Amino acid sequence: MSQSAAPRSTWSNRWAFILVTIGSSVGLGNIWKFPYMAGSQGGSAFVLVYLVCVLLIGLPLLMAEISIGRRGKGNPVAAMLNVAGETGNTSWWGLLGWVGMLGALLILSFYSVVSGWIVDYLFKALTGFQVATPEAAQQSFAALLGNPYQLALWHSIFMAFIVGVVARGVVSGIEIANKVLMPCLFLILVLLTLWGWVAGDMSAAWHFMFDFKFSAITPTVVLAALGHAFFSLSLGMGAIMAYGSYLDKNTSIANTSLWVAAAGTLVGILAGLAIFSLTFQYGLQPGSGAGLILQTLPLAFFHMPGGNLFAVFFFLLVLFAAWTSAISLLEPFVSWLTERLSIHRPTAAWSTGLAVWLLGLASCLSFNEWNHYRFFGLNLFDALDYLTSRIMMPLSGLTIAIFVGWAMGRAAVADELRLKSRAFTLWFNVLRYIVPVGISLVFLSSILGWVE
Repeated sequence: MSQSAAPRSTWSNRWAFILVTIGSSVGLGNIWKFPYMAGSQGGSAFVLVYLVCVLLIGLPLLMAEISIGRRGKGNPVAAMLNVAGETGNTSWWGLLGWVGMLGALLILSFYSVVSGWIVDYLFKALTGFQVATPEAAQQSFAALLGNPYQLALWHSIFMAFIVGVVARGVVSGIEIANKVLMPCLFLILVLLTLWGWVAGDMSAAWHFMFDFKFSAITPTVVLAALGHAFFSLSLGMGAIMAYGSYLDKNTSIANTSLWVAAAGTLVGILAGLAIFSLTFQYGLQPGSGAGLILQTLPLAFFHMPGGNLFAVFFFLLVLFAAWTSAISLLEPFVSWLTERLSIHRPTAAWSTGLAVWLLGLASCLSFNEWNHYRFFGLNLFDALDYLTSRIMMPLSGLTIAIFVGWAMGRAAVADELRLKSRAFTLWFNVLRYIVPVGISLVFLSSILGWVE
């Protein structure tokens, strides 16, 4: 049965949609994870394979998810039901919308906790880092994780940021926030890259990321790049589908998707250059894992001239990226509440935010007071991360590819994309055959632990 027949909001123009979709895609994965994955997976080899994977996996799936949202004109559940009904498919496809929406809420609950770490480090930068040694940097981060009240405070502040934007609506809240935050993010990123060129070893960073060595391309590097190409575009969480539902019929899905994929890749590359230029300048380890941002870089900030100012801009950059991504995680379920249950948007946003906030508090406690509670050997934070990133997102992405490639029907898909015949045939075959294989590899590598 068709749902969400009532008039819906639409983005002001094509560029508004591009900005909000970039905002959804450009999150911690691009600024935080891309540099340390490049550092630990062979530098330039990883970057090259990642770019290929974005073109072959990320971009086709991004276009497919936007297509469902725009054609279905509803929240992820309604969009799936509407398109499935129109194309003569079973209503069971609506479960795909539920998996995406619930996965997004689970991710937001711990994503907000991680973003709270960034808020904490922003305040540390404002007051001046006191981390002269690697041991001091590790102790500083450990002290944060061991303090449940401090974690809860930053988590609460960040969630208030998110809910406040979503409660204002699609255009007045989400669109305006991204129109402000995304240009600021790119401006700060360019300034930090230029700063790294002046104060860091940009030559070493450039060679590390772009000097190609064929021997460095191993199965592990390919799987890592493939996984990051999928996760860095916010796919399989209902966010892109929800944003696509507010897109007008005259906007080219292919062109906007290219902009989004290019912008996300550019952010990751520039962030890598800025970070690695300082990493090499101060003799730090580029492959130091997730601690590169919160433990390795503070050492560089402490020792470099003007380091505190650089640190303030850097953590503002990361915070803005986290903010725009988190907004997109809350929107799908809020849109379902407003459309399906006719709940006033502010009420829907704050009630959903409250539930996510409470689950986030449990994640805060999982690092300290509740650390002894384990799920298959993992604390709650790690268990939620495992469930969503290793199971729910890959399966959701795989199902989207199967639905659009095999169930939705070539005519309906072609009507949405409006590509020239040869371009559409190429894209459609990639979506049907290459994307499912790629995502299956992401899923298996995550479950079996082939790539950490």
